[in-house]
Amino acid sequence: MKALVLHAVNDIRLKDVKEPVLCKGQALVKVHACGICGSDIPRIYVNGTYHFPTIPGHEFAGEVVEIYSDSDRDREYLNKRVGIFPLIPCMECTQCRMGHYEMCSNYDYLGSRCDGGFAEYVKVPTWNLIKLPDNVSYEDAAMLEPMSVAVHSIRKAIGAADTTLDKSAKIAVIGLGTIGLLITMFLRNMGYENVYAIGNKDFQKETVIKLGIKKEKYLDFRSVVDILEANGNTSKEKLNKSQPFLGGFDLVFEAVGKNDTINLAIRLSAPLAAVCLVGNPASDISFDKNVYWMILRKQLLVTGTWNSSFTHEEDDDWNYVINQLADAKIHPKELITHRFPLDKLCEGLDIMHYKKENYIKVMGIFDED
Repeated sequence: MKALVLHAVNDIRLKDVKEPVLCKGQALVKVHACGICGSDIPRIYVNGTYHFPTIPGHEFAGEVVEIYSDSDRDREYLNKRVGIFPLIPCMECTQCRMGHYEMCSNYDYLGSRCDGGFAEYVKVPTWNLIKLPDNVSYEDAAMLEPMSVAVHSIRKAIGAADTTLDKSAKIAVIGLGTIGLLITMFLRNMGYENVYAIGNKDFQKETVIKLGIKKEKYLDFRSVVDILEANGNTSKEKLNKSQPFLGGFDLVFEAVGKNDTINLAIRLSAPLAAVCLVGNPASDISFDKNVYWMILRKQLLVTGTWNSSFTHEEDDDWNYVINQLADAKIHPKELITHRFPLDKLCEGLDIMHYKKENYIKVMGIFDED
């Protein structure tokens, strides 16, 4: 089969490799669509992965063409269209026994610790499969993983708050990459009326407006920082009249993972607000003394989130997203800016790594629906 194989840092090549050989309890999935995650870029170009060679790619969907299992439940997946939860839990650690599989302490992971979706075929534990409704496309399903991450962060943040947020609560999303935009999309879908989006590019502004955010509720990151600095000695009453959003947000999502955006999230929080850290850290994180004081004096709740819940129960994040897709309440294809076949997917990787063009979600389309 054809696959993009990472042989070393910054050495990824399209090659002919052997098709995966199944072990018991595994399925062979023919990949139809696979997205490029932002985390794939440092993995491929900068940091490397857990071993070489590795086939990257963890945001994918396809069709089950072979099953190696005696279980009737497993064999129901044969010839079915599926999405794939990429984290493979050990099922033995404390968190796994509690059903918190995303926090497994000894997990495997498709596309980083074992071979993933930048290939024609992938072997996947049957436990990691989820069936797709007929009206959910492979492109939509290849975005199940980032959508579930976004939903998980919202549920985590709202669940951790002292009280349930009213639908009119002021919410800010800092960082408008794929995850930040999906958080924005789902907040709107959940009925939150007062969502502000903070980014740094004109095309991000255009995108959030298409998602239903009013143009006055798109805020440029640099402008917000400048206003904060310029109005440091202005009374709160005057400040709130001139810039109402600076009265403080009830909930802030930070979806970048950098010092300046995390510090801004804390500065923009209202007293007793919650701050949800979502972005993977780009480097070491530190707080200015005055920012740290804000956490204390505002009595902020700062929470972190990672990955998503996948339990095969109706209330897990993946089933929530599947149901929203099936009911046509969300439209993730709006965020796909580039599509490439497998043999040209490196062009998409380069666009993301070298910032050659504006992009949101770069998608590999290996076989049409």
